[in-house]
Amino acid sequence: MGSSSGASSESSKLQLSGSEEDLQQVMDQRKRKRMLSNRESARRSRMRKQKHLDDMMAQVLHLRKENNRILTAMNVTSQFHMNVEAENAILRAQMAELTLRLQTLNEIMDCLNSTNAVLETDQYQGTQMVDEFFMNIPWASSFINQPIMASADSMFMY
Repeated sequence: MGSSSGASSESSKLQLSGSEEDLQQVMDQRKRKRMLSNRESARRSRMRKQKHLDDMMAQVLHLRKENNRILTAMNVTSQFHMNVEAENAILRAQMAELTLRLQTLNEIMDCLNSTNAVLETDQYQGTQMVDEFFMNIPWASSFINQPIMASADSMFMY
């Protein structure tokens, strides 16, 4: 009897060790499955990261092109602005010169109108007086047939 009880005990040990082997195989299989899953997840993560990097590089290239386009447009606009400013300065100088000429002509007309009463009495004497009047005024002769002189060179002398 003793031998049957010993055989029974050994048989149960074999059954336990068989269960432990099955358990170990299941755990190893789960471990391998988890490792494969982790590798696949890491691969997907690297792919997402690379795609994000590629997208960012494309955006940098696009923004650099846009920046260059804007800088070119700003330079063109600035040059146009400077040209308009120079032209405005010339026009202001011409306007000032024409205003001065108009003022001078108005003063001459006022003088002529005030001396008109004297000239009406003697036509010949009046004509002679007008000629003498224009010949004897030193500032009047400097404005006769003078061209308007204004340019960007004379306006921007620093």
